[in-house]
Parts: sequence; C-alpha cells; structure tokens
Amino acid sequence: MSKPVVAIVGRPNVGKSTLFNVLAGDKISIVKDTPGVTRDRIYADVSWLDNDFTIIDTGGIEPDSGDVILSQMREQAQIAIDTADVIIFITDVHQGLVDSDAKVADMLRRSGKPVVLAVNKVDSIQKYMMDVYEFYNLGIGEPFAISAANRQGLGDMLDEVVKHFPEDTGEDEDSDIPKIAIVGKPNVGKSSLINKLLGEDRVIVSDIAGTTRDAVDTKVTWNEKDYIFIDTAGLRRKAKVKEEIERFSVIRTVTAVERADVVVVMIDASEGVTEQDAKIAGIAHEKGKGVIIAVNKWDAIEKNDKTIYKYTNRIREVLSFMPYAEIVFISARTGLRISRMFETLDAVIENQTMRIQTGVLNEILAEAVAMQQPPSDRGRRLKIFYMTQVAVKPPTFVIFVNDKELMHFSYTRYLENKIRDAFDFGGTPLKFIVRERGEKE
Repeated sequence: MSKPVVAIVGRPNVGKSTLFNVLAGDKISIVKDTPGVTRDRIYADVSWLDNDFTIIDTGGIEPDSGDVILSQMREQAQIAIDTADVIIFITDVHQGLVDSDAKVADMLRRSGKPVVLAVNKVDSIQKYMMDVYEFYNLGIGEPFAISAANRQGLGDMLDEVVKHFPEDTGEDEDSDIPKIAIVGKPNVGKSSLINKLLGEDRVIVSDIAGTTRDAVDTKVTWNEKDYIFIDTAGLRRKAKVKEEIERFSVIRTVTAVERADVVVVMIDASEGVTEQDAKIAGIAHEKGKGVIIAVNKWDAIEKNDKTIYKYTNRIREVLSFMPYAEIVFISARTGLRISRMFETLDAVIENQTMRIQTGVLNEILAEAVAMQQPPSDRGRRLKIFYMTQVAVKPPTFVIFVNDKELMHFSYTRYLENKIRDAFDFGGTPLKFIVRERGEKE
C-alpha cells in the first residue's frame, strides 16, 4: 500500500516551510550517507493518528512571467494537482485575502482534488476569528485557523487532511501485480523503454525534455507475467532553470517511488553516473524499495573487455550507500538485454518478499558472533540474544540486545553482510531494528 501524498501550496512568506518543518518534526536526521537528501528537503514522511503520509513542499519553483507571485503559485498548484492526494492551501491572516489567493483557489477548486484551507499566523483565536471567516470567500470550504510557529490548530487541520485519504479498500484488483517505477534524469530514455516494452508507440517519445504529460501507468505482460510500469517522465514544461527541473523531477520521483515495489533507476551510459542520479537513487533507498540500476544507451558506447568493470565500479563508488542494487546494461532503443532486466526484476521482487525462519536466522547470528565478537564500550560488551524477521518489502529484522547504545552501525552492517552471504537478497535493502530485551515488540 503506497502512502498518500500531501502537498503544501501558498504564497511566499505565508509560512509554508514553517508548517513543513513542524509536520516533519525531527524526522530530518536522515542517514547521512544518502546523498542530497538533507540539503534540499522537498519531502518528509509524517504520521498522524495511525496515518502515514508523505508531505511535499512545492515551493522554490521560479516561474518566468511578469506577475511572479501568481505564476509561481500556479506552478506550485499544478505540481500539487498532478502529484498529491490532498492539498493544503496555506494563507496568512495578517495579509488577509489577496487576489492571487483567489486565483489559485479557483484553479485548485476546478481540479477536483481535495483541498484543506489553512489560515496561518492565528496566534490568538479571539483576536483574529473575524478575519479568518473572510477566507470562506475563497469557496474552497472551511478555513482552519492555525499557527504553525506555535503549533496551534494543527490537529484539527490534520484530522481534515486524513479524512480525504483514498480509502484503503484492500487495493485494486491489480494489487498483486508488481509495480515498477522507472526513474531518472530527464532524457535518459524512460519513455523509450516503456515504448519498447509495449512494442507500440503508446507513449510519445521525443528528445525534448518536458514532452511527456503526467505519470502514466502501463501494464506490460512479459513471459506471461504482468507488471505495471509507472513512468515518471512527466515534466510538463521546458524549465529554464536547472534547479527547477531537478526539484520538479525529485517531487515526481518521490510520488512514483512511493507507489512502486521496485524502482528502476535509469542512467545514461554516455554521461556516466551523476550526482543527480545518486539523489534519485537515494529516494528509493530511503523508502526501502527494491532497486535496479539500468544503464541505458549501452549500444552507443565504445567498448573493450574492461568497459563493464570500469562502469560497474564507478556506479558502485557513486552509489556506495546501496551496494545491494542490481546493475543491468540495456538499450531501450534496440531492446538489448531487456529480457535480462526482467529476469533481474523477478529476482528482486522475490527478494523483497522473502521470509527467513527465525531458527535459520539465529544460526547465522550465532556463527557471525562466533567469528567476530560484538563490540564493547567501557567494559560493557554487547550481547545479542536473538533476531527475527518481522516484515517484508523491505525485509525487516528485529535484533534483541542487552544495550542498544553498544550496537554500532558497523556491527549491524556486518550482520547484514552475513545474512546476504546466506540469502543474497540482491536488489533489496534490509532494515534492522535494534531493541533492548524487555522492550515491547
């Protein structure tokens, strides 16, 4: 089940980032070895009353028209309409109702997406309530008075947001068909790959960045197995600014990755692996999805007997945070090694859902501990009592120990490698939760 996506839209300085930061809470201490995630936080995972969702900050996109603020908001609203399940439209009680608010509200209303209207900076209900009522005039429903800075009124607003989440009706009939997101920089050949798979030009393919409309889901049958491909090419327009295109494609990627079981990160063989590729791969890693790195346009590369090794090493170096990722070399144009890609997909899907019996895990654990003693600190040695698998997609293990503080990251990684030696788990991250014995499961 993918998490719902909530986007925040609003004029500059109405408190979008404040609200984003408050909702994101302290979840921002993202593992430091995932590149590019902390620097420009565009998304964060939030839980509210048993609802998990992803919030997206749509700000930071500079438009190219005279009325900068209005076109900027329209741009944000368009992204929100394209990608989000629910939109939080945030306004400012001190500035009152502004013309551009009304125009954007219009656009949001027409989209038919659920919109929750938040009037920010209401630090005293008594003082500002009359001003809050004025926002009923936007015609998008009841205004929620909040103060993001003082954390007031957020509960009522979030209750309203989660009411609009799509009902989890045990997923649609396609829920057991694996969902594959194809992600990567613009122009790397994502649509060409889908076209090749379909054997027909259902997706418009051309060399201009920004020609594919919105994300398209495509059902592909290969060797009598069904797959759903989520194409994220959808860059709507030709953005002038590089940051803007990047930010936009990151938002798209987050929403596609959220829905996928396995993520195929496409890399352009002629360019090699870039920092932007690492950023995109980092999103899949963070969200615990299966990952395949597909090096596209491989037919266009001058090769000798060392080319593949060189390439593979370079990818491993730049994507060092995901040594488990599988790598395939393909050509979307000619169909080179596409069947190899499907074999790899099947293997990764299987690994994502593999369960290992507790007995077997503890044999591996006992052997690992015998070979390399657990770390100690100031005379206290880490004791590992036992380990059990509690979830799949990604495979998640709980390790019970005497003292969490003693469980170094490096020892967890050592245990992970031992489990991988035994069961491979290629293409999928593994998640470890360390608990002290006596803590609740």
